[in-house]
Amino acid sequence: MAGNTFGVMFTVTTWGESHGAAIGAVIDGCPPRMPLVESDIQEDLNRRKPGGGRSASPRKEDDVVEILSGTFEGKTTGTPISLIIYNKSARSKDYDAYREVFRPGHGDFTYDRKYGIRDHRGGGRASGRETAARVAAGAIAKKILQQEGITAVACTKELGGIVAESSELAAIGQNELYCPDAAAAQRMMKKLSEAKKDGDSLGGIVEIIVRGCPPGLGEPVFDKIDADLAKALMSIGTVKGVEIGAGFQASRMTGSQCNDPITPDGFLSNNAGGILAGITTGQDIVIRVACKPIASIEKEQATVDSAGNPTTISVTGRHDVSVIPRIIPVCEAMVAVTLADHLLRRKPLSL
Repeated sequence: MAGNTFGVMFTVTTWGESHGAAIGAVIDGCPPRMPLVESDIQEDLNRRKPGGGRSASPRKEDDVVEILSGTFEGKTTGTPISLIIYNKSARSKDYDAYREVFRPGHGDFTYDRKYGIRDHRGGGRASGRETAARVAAGAIAKKILQQEGITAVACTKELGGIVAESSELAAIGQNELYCPDAAAAQRMMKKLSEAKKDGDSLGGIVEIIVRGCPPGLGEPVFDKIDADLAKALMSIGTVKGVEIGAGFQASRMTGSQCNDPITPDGFLSNNAGGILAGITTGQDIVIRVACKPIASIEKEQATVDSAGNPTTISVTGRHDVSVIPRIIPVCEAMVAVTLADHLLRRKPLSL
């Protein structure tokens, strides 16, 4: 199976399955002499791990990370960093009923058609649990960005059709949805409770804002920074759409409305979302991603078995009602990995 590695100068390879012994990541290209211990990574993993909120899966995983290589006496050595997170709460028997049945919205059907074999236990490699390895790698990328004064912060912009009107990033840590609008967060939580009671799930929109990014990151044509950011975020299983700056709204503007006028003091607006011609402008990078509803729902749905016979399915077990808020640190991680990769393409960092 190809396609498990992302990046050019700063590369991340994830490995493992939802119900295997462990999951993990190998990070190559990290500069030497950067302080790095497990606690630097654990904070972000704690934000992503299951069982942390009312809408989250009740599966309990401590998600404790171990650094197996690439550090010495608390500093990176410049060699590959190997991370491991053991799976300790997998209940594979819960998935026995799905061994020969394709779950709608999951990768069961496509994995079977592509490889002729699939791990039905929680989705195997296609499981959202793989994102824990991304978050661990992203925490290392964030440390590289911090050296350059760059931050990437994500928040819940919309959930179940309820939109956050306020954009006070300082408020996102004050509710479990990481929503910058406290009033909207309360309505979102109510909507989540209703969906859970109904055996259904909800989608949403996550906004990521990057601050402190210098101008000049990004390569011509195929390696544009916005193209790589879109690829990184679209590689997250739940993401079905990415927009930068004005995004799709730009198609409804005139040129005079969409262009960002330039003065000696800088840009007067940021419809471009901090990127022009695939290269960063020095403004905030503003990205939004559309996340589909969780595919595992209790509502009965039509499907087929592995022999092509029609049947129905109701997916029970330990599942989230929405990917939000657990997807928040995953989005931050993929943005951080992309930016770290482009920073290191531009110049080697002296840490």
